[in-house]
Amino acid sequence: MTTPLSHIRNFSIVAHIDHGKSTLSDRLIQETGGLTKREMTEQVLDNMEIERERGITIKAQTVRLDYKARDGETYVLNLMDTPGHVDFAYEVSRSLAACEGSILVVDASQGVEAQTLANVYQAIDNDHEIVPVLNKIDLPAAEPERIRQQIEDVIGIDASEAILCSAKTGEGIADVLEAVVTRLPPPKGDREAPLKALLVDAWYDPYLGVVVLVRVLDGVLKAGMKVRMMNAGVTHQVDRIGVFKPKQTEVAELGPGEIGYITAQIKQVADAAVGDTITDEKRQTATALPGFRVAQSVVFCGLFPVDAADFEDLRAAIGRLRLNDASFTYEMETSAALGFGFRCGFLGLLHLEIIQERLSREFDLDLIATAPSVVYKIGLIDGSEIELHNPADLPDPVKIATIAEPWIKATILTPDEYLGSVIKLCQDRRGEQRELSYVGTRALVVYDLPLNEVVFDFYDRLKSVSKGYASFDYAIEGYRTGDLVKMSILVNAEPVDALSMLVHRDRAEARGRGMVEKMKDLISPHMFQIPIQAAIGGRIIARETVRALRKDVTAKCYGGDASRKRKLLDKQKAGKKRMRQFGKVEIPQEAFIAALKMDAD
Repeated sequence: MTTPLSHIRNFSIVAHIDHGKSTLSDRLIQETGGLTKREMTEQVLDNMEIERERGITIKAQTVRLDYKARDGETYVLNLMDTPGHVDFAYEVSRSLAACEGSILVVDASQGVEAQTLANVYQAIDNDHEIVPVLNKIDLPAAEPERIRQQIEDVIGIDASEAILCSAKTGEGIADVLEAVVTRLPPPKGDREAPLKALLVDAWYDPYLGVVVLVRVLDGVLKAGMKVRMMNAGVTHQVDRIGVFKPKQTEVAELGPGEIGYITAQIKQVADAAVGDTITDEKRQTATALPGFRVAQSVVFCGLFPVDAADFEDLRAAIGRLRLNDASFTYEMETSAALGFGFRCGFLGLLHLEIIQERLSREFDLDLIATAPSVVYKIGLIDGSEIELHNPADLPDPVKIATIAEPWIKATILTPDEYLGSVIKLCQDRRGEQRELSYVGTRALVVYDLPLNEVVFDFYDRLKSVSKGYASFDYAIEGYRTGDLVKMSILVNAEPVDALSMLVHRDRAEARGRGMVEKMKDLISPHMFQIPIQAAIGGRIIARETVRALRKDVTAKCYGGDASRKRKLLDKQKAGKKRMRQFGKVEIPQEAFIAALKMDAD
């Protein structure tokens, strides 16, 4: 039996990190009887182990709920739980395109945060009807009236009818469901028109192959149909059609306004490009949908196996992860210090950390990660331009005319008392202030910042100077040329290419000094003295020395002539000199990561 369009609601849940999106989804599933009490777990839609441990959503998830409203009618609700973290904003944009409305969840004690703003503006750009929900009203620190006013002041949407609820205790959940039915618009669509469906997401299932999540706009999608992906220009036969309730449930067809999944013997996720338009091979739709912007990698780093023999295992593991995460890119590279590995592109530092953790946890690999770097545009004297992903590959400075680096627009919300520290941090990172305004007792600061100053430890520093109260969101603005130089780190006179980086000339010395001081503490003493140096070209800008382990070779000399002791000491000295010439310095994995997380405190 097909559901009439007026009885379908497609909505997503948007909020800042930790404001309770996934818990609210749990309660909505429970309230509508999607799962029995025994089947319910916390964060039921966060199905990756790492998502549960960290308490964050990485992949947007969808679920179909049947809800009997107070007017006695039964409605079909398609709910999408989205991530809150800035690194996964592309997941949010895809989910919003498949829906007509959004529930905006705001923590009744924390209020509006930077990511709340970013996500709600994305929803407004998609012409969504927005229902504000104040969550966590069971907390003693909750101030619903103040937060209502804050939503109106900061975001500019009417919050007088904002729903008060507690996803933890279940209070107000019935009101949220009722608001979805009464305040969000139904989808539009024509059953008789040629099939037009949006490819929202795709992931790899070891049993079914590629599973494709679709939102049907016009026409009907049935099993056995031959469908064409318009942008990719390929044809597939649909094997099965289903919906998530949240368990996979097969259905006969998907009509206009419905969200569900199809399988069609697609071998690779790369063949199912997100944002593509799916249509009937025999009766094609006239115009394709606009699709989504391709997710651009902004941070690059090298991943190398600690044991060179694990290289093939790493290649297989990265290939398998890529099946499920089209936003993660990689290509092979070699390093003098680390051997064979891969240069990988990520959407941000959290994305990098998650991929690294999944590789070590799911595939049992020991990895070394090089310094995260951004993509620079190098203008050469002959007029050509190249993109530089790895600072170690910088061309000869004689051939370079300009070096341009990516800049971001950063939005920071912070309590008033930490404003001075936040501004100082941004100024130290070569930031340029755009605007500063007040929302009650909180300051909203907008800065232009170079991305390479942000990718190291900006977020950690921001949290420490604001005691965890500041929130941060960013968007890539474009490229600007700057006075950038390549800084190399030499250990025992050998350059460590994994630690070379491009830095601004004014900050090179402070950065170099900080790096060598950190490395001195992290490299354990060897039998010989180890010099650690930071250099720009042939000029050494900072140096520290790791002292040698010293064995007391004169311990066996009791009295006697002093020349006996001298002879033994000279022999030891000559041995250490030879050792330093041929000795190999072991640099521990922690040294690479810790050296990069430094700041000139």
